[in-house]
Amino acid sequence: MRVLGIDCGAKTTGFGVIESQGNHSLHLIASGVITTSSRDAFPSRLTKIYKGLKTVIEEYSPEEVAIEDIFYARNFRSVIKLGHVRGVAMLAADGMGLPVAEYSPLEVKSSMVGYGRAQKSQVQEMVKRVLGLTEAPQSHDAADGLAVALCHLHTLTTKMKMEIVTSLAPSRQPRKEKTHQTRS
Repeated sequence: MRVLGIDCGAKTTGFGVIESQGNHSLHLIASGVITTSSRDAFPSRLTKIYKGLKTVIEEYSPEEVAIEDIFYARNFRSVIKLGHVRGVAMLAADGMGLPVAEYSPLEVKSSMVGYGRAQKSQVQEMVKRVLGLTEAPQSHDAADGLAVALCHLHTLTTKMKMEIVTSLAPSRQPRKEKTHQTRS
């Protein structure tokens, strides 16, 4: 299974492509960032992000896409802009016929570090360890994109294991109530 993870941002959108093979080994395929200039009009920045993600999808052929959900910030305008970027990312994925999963920052950090309030440096270090890299990704945004992809793969693995356990468990038939007959 090949997964594209996306960490949306109006200035920098991070991405990571990871492949999981049958023996549960994970391989880094690609990671990077799509950067935009705050001097450009916002619609132009969205177009650049859309085209960049579409190029990543075409080049690396992921089977599924995972996107980090919006975090709750105090700056309302930033949240709105982030929502637009997420919409563009979803459009790029769905437009290419790919299923999209969404994970909260808490879920991603918990999946990677075991603690939902982990620091970005902790996420980078765990991405390095899980993927067996010699050094952590330089960009926090690229590391976050990889972390989103890893979170999705962990979630899929857990769901598969649960389905196997459920299918192997003996089915429980409802108990038949005993009826007592009285003689008349």
